[in-house]
Amino acid sequence: MITAVYPGSFDPITLGHIDIIARAAKCFDRLYVCVMINADKRNPMFTPEERMEFVKKAVARYENVQAEAWSGLLTDYAQQKGATVLVKGARNVCDFDSEYQMSLINKGIKADLETVILPASAEYIHFSSSMAREMIRYRQPLHQYLPAEIVPEVDRIAEAKRIRR
Repeated sequence: MITAVYPGSFDPITLGHIDIIARAAKCFDRLYVCVMINADKRNPMFTPEERMEFVKKAVARYENVQAEAWSGLLTDYAQQKGATVLVKGARNVCDFDSEYQMSLINKGIKADLETVILPASAEYIHFSSSMAREMIRYRQPLHQYLPAEIVPEVDRIAEAKRIRR
C-alpha cells in the first residue's frame, strides 16, 4: 500500500488544489491532505480551523483521501503516516524549481521520502490561493475558483470578518 501526503497552507483551497488531489488520489492507495500551520506565513485570510474545515468539505467525495492539520516538520508528519511520497503541484518553472529544491531538503531529512511533482492542468495554471484571496476581497464570483462545497462558508466568514466582501 502506497501512502502519499499533499501538503499546503490551503488559504483557501482552490479548484487547482482539487485537481491535484483528484489526480493524486488515482495514483496512491491513501492520500493525506496536510493543512500546514506555518507561523511564518504572514496575514493568512483564514484561521487554521477554517482552512481545515474547507479542505475536509472539499475532499469528502474521495474515499482514499483524508485531511489533517499539522504544525510540525512535514517529514515528521509523513513518517507518522507511513507515507513514502510527497505530492506537490507546479504551475510554472518557478514553482517546479522551488518544489525541486524543497524535495532535496526533504530527501536529506528522510532519505526514503520521494517527491512527485504534478504539473497543473491547463485550466488551473493561473490559479493560486493568493489570487483566490483577491477575488474574495473584491467581491468576485468564487465558483470558478473554489470548490462549490466551500463557497457559502467562505462568503459567510468573509462577511463576518468584514473582508471587503
